[in-house]
Amino acid sequence: MEPITLTTDRLLLRPFAPGDADDVYAACQDRDIQRWTVVPSPYSRTDAELFTRQFCPDGWQDDSMYNFAVVLRDGGALTGALGINRRNQPGTYEVGFWTAGEHRGHGYTTEAVRRAARWTFTSLGGDRLEWRAETGNVPSRAVALRAGFRMEGDQRSGLLNKGVRRDTWTGALLPCDLGLPGTCAYLPAVARTRP
Repeated sequence: MEPITLTTDRLLLRPFAPGDADDVYAACQDRDIQRWTVVPSPYSRTDAELFTRQFCPDGWQDDSMYNFAVVLRDGGALTGALGINRRNQPGTYEVGFWTAGEHRGHGYTTEAVRRAARWTFTSLGGDRLEWRAETGNVPSRAVALRAGFRMEGDQRSGLLNKGVRRDTWTGALLPCDLGLPGTCAYLPAVARTRP
C-alpha cells in the first residue's frame, strides 16, 4: 500500500520518515516507553534509524503494518507513534501506540487511535481492531477505553517482551461501535441466545 496521511482537528498521522529518527530516539529514552512497549531497551540511535528507515517503510510496502508518526498540526512536534498491524485472521488488525512523555495527558493518543480505527474499518476493510497491553499498563488501557474499546479479558502469557512472557489485558473495537458498517455480518452472542 502507498503510505497515506490521516488528519484530526489537532493532529497529523503521517508515515515515519528518516528525518524522524532524532525525535523517535529522544522519545524512546523514556523509561515508561521502554518498560511497557516492545521497543528495545536500552534504545539506541541505530534502533531509531532502523525503525524510521526500514521497519516502517517495509510494513507499508508489504501491507503487514502501517506505522504513523503522530504529530501536532500546529508546529509538527512528534507526540507519539501509532501502528496498525494485520493479524492472521482476515479483517482483524491490532493497534499499538506510545506517547512521548511531554505530550501525555492531552488526549492526543486517544484522538489518533479513534482516527486510525475509522481508517482501518473504512479503508482496510477491517471488521475487528484489537488492543492489548501488558497487565498493569493503566495509561494504555485508559486510552483504549476512551477510544471506545470494550475490554474482553486477560491473556496468560499473551505477550513476549524483551525475552519474558507477560500477561496481557485485551480489548476490541468493532465498526458498529463507531456507527460504521462492517464488511461481514456480525451476530453477537446475546442475539443468538434469545428465544
